Amino acid sequence: MILTILNFLGALGLFLYGMTIMSDNLQKLAGDGLRSLLNKMTSNPFKGILTGIGITMIIQASAATIVFAVSFVNAGLLSLAGAISIIMGANIGTTFTAWLISLIGINFSIKDFCLPLIAIAIPLIMSKKYKAQGSFIIGFSLIFYGLAMMQSMLPDFTKPEYAGLMETIASLSGHGYGSILLFVLIGSVVTFCIQSSSAMMAVTLVMCAKGLISFEMACALCLGENIGTTITANIAAMVANRTAKRAARAHLLFNLTGVVWILILFYPVVWLIRRLTMMIGLEDPYVHNMSIPIALSLFHSFFNIVNSLLLVGFIPTMIKILYKIVPNAEDDEEFRLKYIRQGIMPTGEIALEPAKKEIEVFSKRVVRMFGFIPDLFSTTDAKQIAKTAERVQKYEEITDRMEVEIAHYLTNVSENGLSKRGTKEVEAMLRIVDNLESIGDSCYQLSLSIENKNKQKIEFSEHITENIKKMLDIVSKSLSQMDTNLKENYSLVKIDEADSIEQSINTLRDELRFEHTEAIKNNEYSYQTGIFYINMVSQLEKLGDYVINVTEAITGKKNS
Repeated sequence: MILTILNFLGALGLFLYGMTIMSDNLQKLAGDGLRSLLNKMTSNPFKGILTGIGITMIIQASAATIVFAVSFVNAGLLSLAGAISIIMGANIGTTFTAWLISLIGINFSIKDFCLPLIAIAIPLIMSKKYKAQGSFIIGFSLIFYGLAMMQSMLPDFTKPEYAGLMETIASLSGHGYGSILLFVLIGSVVTFCIQSSSAMMAVTLVMCAKGLISFEMACALCLGENIGTTITANIAAMVANRTAKRAARAHLLFNLTGVVWILILFYPVVWLIRRLTMMIGLEDPYVHNMSIPIALSLFHSFFNIVNSLLLVGFIPTMIKILYKIVPNAEDDEEFRLKYIRQGIMPTGEIALEPAKKEIEVFSKRVVRMFGFIPDLFSTTDAKQIAKTAERVQKYEEITDRMEVEIAHYLTNVSENGLSKRGTKEVEAMLRIVDNLESIGDSCYQLSLSIENKNKQKIEFSEHITENIKKMLDIVSKSLSQMDTNLKENYSLVKIDEADSIEQSINTLRDELRFEHTEAIKNNEYSYQTGIFYINMVSQLEKLGDYVINVTEAITGKKNS
């Protein structure tokens, strides 16, 4: 038993590791082409639904499609709204598998190709040029391989030895609406355990064929399957960011909402499916078990198609609910554009306002990022240093992506015909985001310097420490002034205060450099200590240059 549990946890670990690898390498591989393609495929909810249907029909695994959607959201390649529309489509696409089982009994599984894919990926990983592509394939394969291993460790309820269990379940029917709710629960729990709605559908059809359950109970199990199948995406989201977690919760919210309204109208809907089955020339599924597979497939398709059509218009409402379910962290350490939306772009000067708001968010991020540097410099705790340095690195990656996305948006805006004033604003904003990203790079370089200093056990004297703190304080003040300026109307910003702080930074730098030269001559500290010291001073002064460049861009002043 213990070995079985460990094997199951190991398979789960493979699944989660595959999810992490695939998301990480998606970020490396995602150029403008992939990002643009995904945006076009989900530019409106109906396109997103068709995309989800198409992918799921090809790979015959709605859980996989939804895991992909979560991965794309986690990688910052897909919006939450786009992911929700793909999830809706995946729920419709999964009904194709039920039709195959019902009509010809075919159940293709992509897991059969996992090991061959890994064999192809290994040479790619070993080559520098295609390492990211190979790692992506490995992650893709591990997701399916881990999922297949988890499923293989669970019982096959279609086997004869489980006939007694099936009969026990069947005996629970015949209690009216209470039995319907109970079978929904059973369907949810069993699908939750085996993590395959297709497998549970096969079990349901076997029970129907043997006359163990009625058509109504089969429909109730089918509803439960739609709840239980949401577990896969939520497991995948365990190692993802908050936006990806929202995408996974969207699957649960979507299916739960559908099950609730279907349960309210359960008997009328089942009666309608019964009539449709008889209208296409089959026998009454209430009487003839052989008609149940087709009738159940009709019910499954009806549920997912109608549920998607009913809820597609409520995606914005769903997103608001998801933000309540999975709120932002206080410091929101994940990539997410708040004001620039995908899809139809506003034209003219009105299109500049979202970019201006996004730049304000960008500024807040780099100010917060710089706030980690004094903490990193002051602490001596190795674990705290590692944790803070990791946060700085994460912020640096976010600033890189924010620059790309905002610059891409501004470039598109400039192609739509702007006034001379609008064109100048776009030029200023492009210059601003370039310098904000450079501030992020400087913060990261500072964190690396502090880490290396600690690794080499270099200790600063109290005097040097105080000098660095003075520099940190002035640079922090300059960042605060920059952040204030970016919140103002660009035409009203005055550069005097920012210039004054920049001059203070330069003056202090000159003083510290002169003092450092004299200290080295007098052997007051080692040459190696001096390198780390003056390097930090230079990095802080350079960061200050990027800060003043931002205000100069706002006011239209050229780089000096």
